[in-house]
Amino acid sequence: MTAASDSTLFPQAAAATQFPATPEGADAVLDGLDPEQREVATALHGPVCVLAGAGTGKTRAITHRIAYGVRAGILQPGTVLAVTFTARAAGEMRGRLRQLGAGGVQARTFHSAALRQLQYFWPKAVGGELPRLVERKAQLVAEAAARCRIRLDRNELRDVTGEIEWSKVTQTVPADYPAAVHKAGREAPRDPAEIGQIYGTYEQLKRDRGTIDFEDVLLLTVGVLQDRHDIAEQVRAQYQHFVVDEYQDVSPLQQRLLDLWLGDRDNLCVVGDASQTIYSFTGATPDHLLNFRTRHPNATVVKLVRDYRSTPQVVHLANGLLSQARGRAAEHRLELISQRDPGPEPTYVEYGDEPAEAEGTARRIRDLIASGVPASEIAVLFRINAQSEVYEQALADLGVPYQLRGAERFFERPEVREAGVKLRGAARFGANDALLDDAVDLPSEVRAVLSDMGWTSTPPAGSGAVRDRWESLAALVRLAEDFAKARPTATLADLVAELDERANAQHAPTVDGVTLASFHAAKGLEWDAVFLVGLTEGMMPITYARTDEQVEEERRLLYVGVTRARRHLGLSWSLSRSPGGRAVRRPSRFLDGLRPGSGTAGRRTAAAVTGGIERGGGSVRGASRRRERSPARCRVCGKTLTDAGEMKLMRCDDCPSELDEALYERLRDWRAEQARQLGQPAYCVFTDKTLMAIAEAVPGTEGELAVIPGVGGRKLGRFGADVLALCAGEELVPAGDGPSPDDLPEGGARSSGKSSEK
Repeated sequence: MTAASDSTLFPQAAAATQFPATPEGADAVLDGLDPEQREVATALHGPVCVLAGAGTGKTRAITHRIAYGVRAGILQPGTVLAVTFTARAAGEMRGRLRQLGAGGVQARTFHSAALRQLQYFWPKAVGGELPRLVERKAQLVAEAAARCRIRLDRNELRDVTGEIEWSKVTQTVPADYPAAVHKAGREAPRDPAEIGQIYGTYEQLKRDRGTIDFEDVLLLTVGVLQDRHDIAEQVRAQYQHFVVDEYQDVSPLQQRLLDLWLGDRDNLCVVGDASQTIYSFTGATPDHLLNFRTRHPNATVVKLVRDYRSTPQVVHLANGLLSQARGRAAEHRLELISQRDPGPEPTYVEYGDEPAEAEGTARRIRDLIASGVPASEIAVLFRINAQSEVYEQALADLGVPYQLRGAERFFERPEVREAGVKLRGAARFGANDALLDDAVDLPSEVRAVLSDMGWTSTPPAGSGAVRDRWESLAALVRLAEDFAKARPTATLADLVAELDERANAQHAPTVDGVTLASFHAAKGLEWDAVFLVGLTEGMMPITYARTDEQVEEERRLLYVGVTRARRHLGLSWSLSRSPGGRAVRRPSRFLDGLRPGSGTAGRRTAAAVTGGIERGGGSVRGASRRRERSPARCRVCGKTLTDAGEMKLMRCDDCPSELDEALYERLRDWRAEQARQLGQPAYCVFTDKTLMAIAEAVPGTEGELAVIPGVGGRKLGRFGADVLALCAGEELVPAGDGPSPDDLPEGGARSSGKSSEK
């Protein structure tokens, strides 16, 4: 597994060692860049916007830009601030810059950079020490809810916490939350007024206890820079050149902070791809990227479309996926052009159930490893983390090593810390250490030291903590071997110094195992072989993606997954959840027109943006065009519907009905019992019109139920399994005869027989 674009231009050479030679001079930094990348690297003044498709070498372009400026004496390392969105990406950027001979450049996340400034200036701006930072706010949110006499279950607590974070990055105060949610077309996880109340209480609790949260770091830094012009000028004197990666993910609050850092200057380079906007639920918006030429008319715009990562077959699928996209981001999509030799066609596999899908995927992975593909160059990607368990088990059953993406940072693992202590001791006192008597070179010294911790030349069987520990130590051994190849005269002390620098930069070595990760966690990474699993309606797009914009973001998420693959790409889905379950699932609509036998693709958007360079002063392409919502029409006679009840049924009241009357009566009886238990009117569960719509549609999956008007995300999670069971003709066990609601999985149906598969 490597960071995106590590394989740019020379994929095999880049993967051959973790320690490439440092360029001898400034001009050597530009060697190997294509014309567009070279333009990015040499455009060191004024506003620059880089529109970079997946796999086109954007990270390479901007790191070489910084390194070229430093090595040429145009930029001073201490005056450059490179901003990324994850600590991992920042660490990798620092590592790359160090290898290019540009150490000393600050590469940080927005929060990390803001926190350093806040800690430094707080005594001067406010006085005293900076309030304590609350790293995990969920517990405080739960306390705030309790004070408001509102009970939140675990999932609601997570969702409400997310709403508070969204409010803060969009600079929405508690009193304005309900109106802001309505304006944004955002579906709140519960009553917006309740969330606003919890949000306000949460803020009061923080004030009472003298604490701040992650979002406050940005808000307070913005406040200090706005109110104290002397401090703002001091920051601007320090940082004079800015580079922002993944600019499509900037939130309004982050953009405000960037504006304050810049002041009236324009030495700014931003890099992004609107087609990879997948974090809008956190407040991220591609508008800042798409409007860059409007805000900076003299900007140089460079478009990178040469894809050095993926084969033509993978690129063709990625382009086809986006060709059906809609919305403003789609109007700015980049048509990728593969620069690699042809490879195998992507595979599409349908399975009967989830265990069969996991087992089939694991067998294909085992075969790839047997053919020579390293386990570390294979990934299994899924929509939600809960899908990983069945793949963990399937891989473990076949003895295939794996790692979960998003787990503990490499250098923070106990065994890695312990190994660092032992290696440091051996470097100091190795002459008196009997362990090193038979060691003949640096790698053998490392192997000898780590063997005392349990490392062996062959991995332990199975999975779990023992295997995880061995994988960490094995990664250190491989790092030592690469280090010795790159620097034959290096000593154990040199390796320890390298490990220290990597730990500070969070530049971890590669762990030899198949990566299991969500689509979101895979952003910015790449592998030789990628398996995209669970691609069914209701999972991709996810059930709660209801608006056109939300569905399009799900399409972009799948696009991100597809473009992680260099050569091998597998897409799969299963028709039921468990063996013997009803085969009611359908493959994702996003695969229509792409997978064999699925017909032709849907209508395409406007032509994609081609690569090239636009100098400042030109016209701005792709102005925003608002698309009006189509009117609702009767599905029987085609008449335009205006009545809310008719729109819910999607037919005129007097048009023929396909109502399943027996199902409708069962649903009414079930609703009456639910209302009795909740102590609420029946319509609070579902209205009559919604029940009629359900009885007419007779949905068989969560996805089919979710599209029925009146079935929101909250009701789907609460009542969906029961409704689907009734639609399947099953009898529900009365609440008093079965387990308590707290014993049931979320949305679990109380079925007396075999439950329908969603």
